[in-house]
Amino acid sequence: MAHAYTPGLKVTEMMTIAKKRILPLKGQVVVKKGDRVTSDTVVARTELPGVVEPVNVANILGIPPQDVSEAMIKKVGEHVEEGEVIARSKSFFGLFSSTAKAKISSTIENVSSITGQVLLRGSPIPIEVKAYLNGMVTQIFEAEGVEVTTRGSFVQGIFGIGPETHGPIKMLSKSNNEILTEKEFDSSCKGHVVVGGCMITAEGLRKAIEVGAVGIVVGGFNDKDLRDFLGYDLGVAITGNEDKGVTLVVTEGFGEIMMAQKTFDLLRRHEGQEACINGATQIRAGVIRPEVVVPKMEAIADIGKALEKEVENPGLTIGSPVRVIRQPYFGRLGKVTNLPPQLQILESESKARVLEVEFEDGKRSIIPRANVEMLE
Repeated sequence: MAHAYTPGLKVTEMMTIAKKRILPLKGQVVVKKGDRVTSDTVVARTELPGVVEPVNVANILGIPPQDVSEAMIKKVGEHVEEGEVIARSKSFFGLFSSTAKAKISSTIENVSSITGQVLLRGSPIPIEVKAYLNGMVTQIFEAEGVEVTTRGSFVQGIFGIGPETHGPIKMLSKSNNEILTEKEFDSSCKGHVVVGGCMITAEGLRKAIEVGAVGIVVGGFNDKDLRDFLGYDLGVAITGNEDKGVTLVVTEGFGEIMMAQKTFDLLRRHEGQEACINGATQIRAGVIRPEVVVPKMEAIADIGKALEKEVENPGLTIGSPVRVIRQPYFGRLGKVTNLPPQLQILESESKARVLEVEFEDGKRSIIPRANVEMLE
């Protein structure tokens, strides 16, 4: 084979970044192709169906299910307020009556003569999709969403938690080997994406939330602290929906691991500039990486030309920088020095394609290609 593509982390000063912003249901796109947008610009909106609330009218009124339709004083499609009577039955020559009331403000959706239940549909839930990036609308998906494209610096991480957010970058560590603790955080961090060195402590993370930091970018994080912070084990689920008040991006791995110097220097050069950050991570098929994007507004006008010039990633080649993602060399950086085309027998006696890596200290090792990721 000519080359093997190995998914890897991108850390680059300038590239074109395109993000599809799609609604969960069809709705309305509220921007046009070519429009300039910011992170908070609403690009599309829709309404999700309201919650369904069943009312067991037959049980409440003490009547057979087939008689529920006759007892209804509100019809299918009618709006009712919370506590409003929707059905009534009379007994003992009309001297006594029972009523069933709406549990929520809603619309009557269905009356069942089989179960005796009435289904109430709550008010629609408005949903808005924002641009996330400062950039330009480059594509419209009718009634579904848009594609937003920007030019800027881009950093991918290993793992993250927390949703999309944005704020100016603030460097709290002077070097990539410093640990962030609660002592470094104060009110000046409010609304900022804070950058640390090799890791952040659990107390530091809680302090960051307390002072109002919106994002944290560090080299490593303790897996036990993560479990305690979330209150559960993540497993293989996708992250990004955690509502903890801050978005965390880990660039290197779990434990006390120095942030790559290239990554640290890139973020330091952009201190004070607006960064868009997303902690969403998926480690199984369909890999999703957490990311930090620093849009360059002055470069957005060149998006069209940049899209024409950019070519497909050629994949793994001799000289490609890589990071090992399995033991015994986990986390080590190096470059590819050989790509044997034939399968080789591993210690496990299975066969796999391998490569030769030269580490930063000059040592070389043969490693399965699946055990490395390419750095860009």
